Amino acid sequence: MAATVIEKAGLARVAAIAAAVFALDQTTKWLVVWYLDLARRGEIDVAAPWLTFRMAWNRGINFGLFAGEGEASRWLLVALALAITGWVLWWVARTPQGPWARAAAGVLVGGALGNVVDRVAYGAVADFLNMSCCGIENPYAFNVADISIFAGAVGLVVFAADGRGPRGRPRKTP
Repeated sequence: MAATVIEKAGLARVAAIAAAVFALDQTTKWLVVWYLDLARRGEIDVAAPWLTFRMAWNRGINFGLFAGEGEASRWLLVALALAITGWVLWWVARTPQGPWARAAAGVLVGGALGNVVDRVAYGAVADFLNMSCCGIENPYAFNVADISIFAGAVGLVVFAADGRGPRGRPRKTP
């Protein structure tokens, strides 16, 4: 019984983190794309060249890979994101994970759902962050959801329990 309560509390934290990341992603997109009118303006120098808001409607995955103009690719990417989100939630609910792995799962899920909403609402993901430095011009744009998906995936790789303790030694059981 105690394990069930602990597991539910852990999933509640995953959901809370996912909701916070989702809200941050959607709020920043609304503020930059619509309130600052980046959709019409195309580009806004914030702290050039380090930070520029550059509008990009991404129909693919990271860096526009697998972009397709058809509705089939749009809905395939929505289905894929929802399937991965469902699998991550299922996995976290059924395996003992520490707080950092659960946080990473929440970050990944919040980002994935943020991009799903864009695909459903606009047919593409609204990307707007562009960073360049030191004479190297970065042609790509990204958003808070993209950062969250990447950070969440790295966090899961680093913090997910695999039945082994530090340095690969099997965990001791009581």
